[in-house]
Amino acid sequence: QGLVGCAGAMSKRQSVILSVVLEGRSQADTAKLYEVSEATVSRWVARYRSDGVTAFEPRSRRPKRSPSRLADVVIKQVLNLRAELTTQGLDAGAATIAWHLKDRHDTTVSISTIRRHLISAGLVTPEPKKRPKSSYIRFQADLPNETWQTDMTHWRLANGNDAEILSWLDDHSRYALSVTAHNRVNTTIVVDQFDKTAGQHSHPASVLSDNGLYYTARFARGGASGPNRFEQHLTNLGIHQKHSRPNHPTTCGKVERFQQTLKKWLRAQTPAATITALQVLLERFIHTYNTDRPHRALGTTPTTAYNRLPKTGPTGTKPQLRIRHDRVDKTGSVTLRYHSHLHHIGIGRPHAGTQITLLIADRDIRIINTQTGELLRHLTLDPTRDYQPQKPKNLNP
Repeated sequence: QGLVGCAGAMSKRQSVILSVVLEGRSQADTAKLYEVSEATVSRWVARYRSDGVTAFEPRSRRPKRSPSRLADVVIKQVLNLRAELTTQGLDAGAATIAWHLKDRHDTTVSISTIRRHLISAGLVTPEPKKRPKSSYIRFQADLPNETWQTDMTHWRLANGNDAEILSWLDDHSRYALSVTAHNRVNTTIVVDQFDKTAGQHSHPASVLSDNGLYYTARFARGGASGPNRFEQHLTNLGIHQKHSRPNHPTTCGKVERFQQTLKKWLRAQTPAATITALQVLLERFIHTYNTDRPHRALGTTPTTAYNRLPKTGPTGTKPQLRIRHDRVDKTGSVTLRYHSHLHHIGIGRPHAGTQITLLIADRDIRIINTQTGELLRHLTLDPTRDYQPQKPKNLNP
């Protein structure tokens, strides 16, 4: 009766069993009729004789025991770490969780196993079409202090005012060297924070930044193309300065990515109402970022990466002669930027409109008539004066 009662919607397995048990066919004929092996027919019929109608459904292939399966307590630790890190605004990926399991609980679990449990718990959505990170071309300094990346980003305070955050990041180790809050970043602040950071970590061999006016004056308006104070400061220290191409922020990708991590963490904190309160938060973040979590690209903390190799420094190259082409304006002067300040150098109205070549070595300046080669003026720039008046004694024919 059990066989007949189940015959309404039969599966292939049921049909095979009915063919042998109910219809009396041989197992060889049944195997040939239903195009299965005789061993399969024998196994299904034997299971029916021992287990009854449950033989109509395939058995679970799940093993009776899984020695390598994570213990429930470890699974709970994985899920708790995920929730904790997410709440704190920190990276909560499988690699980071694996690091924390090892660091906090002395438990080693593979990244793939952790990811599988996160997916099973509905905490991660698989992205099979996502471009693998291995396909990206990465550039990284070989040693600490070989290159510092720097950038400024905006942050809105709880009182509605806008703050600006200036960051200095070591390219090799991603170590956050300095992160400071300001009402508004300018060249003086950039120079001062650079010197304070260098006082703690020594000078780098080079600095990489975007083309903000507090980093470079090469795109400044007003016709002056001389270096600003920060550029001149780096030149005097023998530090090579590098810039990203305009509209190509990925050149400074490490510090750009760092600022994303910083802002994600700040959004998870109680909002700061003042610059001082924001700086307190930034100090907390620097400690957490540098020492309490691994960097995905490094597999260790930035502090460890920054300290495990010897640090490089400036090449010591002295300022070289800089050449600039200009034209004397109608007042008989030419403008030159030095340490972020624009200076006017008097040459004389008779030379108005003359094409000139400036030979500049720090404050030592020679102004030459481009067409005739005549030395129009030789002076040592006085940085305390906006206008450098004509002084015949400075002429050196």
